[in-house]
Parts: sequence; structure tokens; C-alpha cells
Amino acid sequence: ALASNIVNKGGLSSGDVAAQYKHQNAVVDFKLDTESNILTTLTITDLHPSAKTVASFKLPDYNSGKLEVQYFHEHATVATAVGLKKSPAVDFSATIGTPGIAFGAEASYVTSSGEFTKYNAGVNMTKPDSNASVVLADKGDSLKVSYLHHLNQLNGGAVVGEIARKFSTNENTLTVGCSYLVDPHTLVKAKLNNHGNLGALVQHELRPKSFLTISGAFDTKALEKTPKFGLALSLKP
Repeated sequence: ALASNIVNKGGLSSGDVAAQYKHQNAVVDFKLDTESNILTTLTITDLHPSAKTVASFKLPDYNSGKLEVQYFHEHATVATAVGLKKSPAVDFSATIGTPGIAFGAEASYVTSSGEFTKYNAGVNMTKPDSNASVVLADKGDSLKVSYLHHLNQLNGGAVVGEIARKFSTNENTLTVGCSYLVDPHTLVKAKLNNHGNLGALVQHELRPKSFLTISGAFDTKALEKTPKFGLALSLKP
């Protein structure tokens, strides 16, 4: 599989080209960006009936290597990742639940300083036509509550609302959005928050599993600023 992405902002362009190769129980991903960084990820499954191993590294940063082990159960998952360097960071995440409700938590511990640099927790509730979640993040400094509802009036699309609260700055952000299926191969999405940031995208399925996505974003309260535009192309055989 091949995929490419390019973003233009303020007259400067950045992007990347990615490739994926699958063979038996192994998957190798390569990504090369415009800053000459090469990200390689090796994923091996079936080493254990319910486990998966992922190894990744980024060149020229030789200390970016990471080894991750994931375990899957019918009602729970656990993942642990360790950096491949002298004083690595250890990441841990776990989820438990049913198709209707799930709880999750994650944490990151740095062995060199003996401190937790991240810990988040959340709960998600799912129904056939809706989805709601509450997430406590940023070491308990931010809270996000979101709700999504599917509507037949939007041709199979959905409406969504999110309230985010940052306790350290007493800042609140309200975001509303929607998605609409123009036809079986074309999807339109848009979102707007109370700070005036508007974003939208159009995604078209060129052929099965191959997509062209055009996106844009701008500040409605500062129209003199240069809008952001994005273009993504994903091709799969």
C-alpha cells in the first residue's frame, strides 16, 4: 500500500510518503517526510494467540526506538511500550468493558527522573445510534465531554458536540460538527468552535480502499490570517 500527504501553510509546504508491506504475520511500515526523517515500524502478530509485538525507530534520531507489546482479550486490552535507550520511558495503557460501555486509562513513566509525565482516564458509552465519552487528561488538568448522534436526515451522517474545560486557565471550548454522505463514495465533514475556528474536509473514494481527501481551516474572527489547506491521497491495491 502507498499513501502520500502534503500540507501548505504560509507559503511553506510539508508532507510525507508512506509505504506498507505485508507478509504472512508481519507488517512493515515506512514513512519518509520532507525533513528527511525516516520512520520504520515492524508489527508481528501470532507470536501468541492474543498478543502483538510492535518495534519502531526513526532516523536520524537513533534514540527514538520503541518496543511495544499488546495483549487482547474479549473484554480487555493491555499495552506496554518501552523506549530503546539507556533511561527509557515506559508507557502503559489498559481498557476494560463491554460493547456498551468501556473504561480506559494510560500513563507514562520516565525512569531517569522517576516521575509520571502523563496519566489520563476515560469512559465511553455506545448505543446503536449514539456515542458519548468523558475523558480526564493532562494529569487531571483538562476534561472533555463529547456526544455523537447518527441521523438518517444526514444521509447516514452524524452530528457531534464537545465541551472541553482546562482547569489551570479556566478556559472552556465548545465545538460542534457534522458529517454528511453526499453519495456512497463522498463524505463531507465540518466543525466550528466558540473561538471562531472553522474546519472542513471532503473525502472521495476513488476506488475501493483508495481515498482522496481535501481539507481546509481558517479563523472566522481573523480573516486576514492565511487559511490552512491540506491534501491527502491514499492508494491501496
